[in-house]
Amino acid sequence: MRRKSSTRRPPAQGAQKPAQPPSSPRYLALVQMLRTAENLWNTSRAFFERWDLSPSQFNVLNLLRTNPDGLSQIEISRLLIMHRSNATGLIDRLEERGLLQRRNTPGDRRAYQVVLTSASRQLLEQILPEYYQVAELVWGDLPAARIAEFLDDLSRLDTSLAELKSNFPK
Repeated sequence: MRRKSSTRRPPAQGAQKPAQPPSSPRYLALVQMLRTAENLWNTSRAFFERWDLSPSQFNVLNLLRTNPDGLSQIEISRLLIMHRSNATGLIDRLEERGLLQRRNTPGDRRAYQVVLTSASRQLLEQILPEYYQVAELVWGDLPAARIAEFLDDLSRLDTSLAELKSNFPK
């Protein structure tokens, strides 16, 4: 009986080796950014849980806090970088809880402005002091100058991504 060889055959000509993840610092930084974004989102979910809010719901309320005359649903979705149908669901749930109100826009019966209610303003008064405090704690002992530099780096990455996306085939 012949014994099987333990050596592997070389790949057939034209066959490619499976792709290996690059170990370049740029690739590793992208992967770390994705992990950090996921961790930030999960930490935000845990933070807002006590108020029975999702981070996205808080973002809608906080955006409207800075726009007291209200915004259209399209403006909300654009400013929060989300699909309009997602914004609709968020607005519907917040309205059901009495935290938002839709008001007709004078002169256009099809349009409305989404505004905060007194209940949502009171809720934000409870949340915001602790929210700002936790936002500071996220940075740990990083100096303000390094954070400003990081913000500049993120802005440059954002510009690079927009250019890259525009070059993809449709």
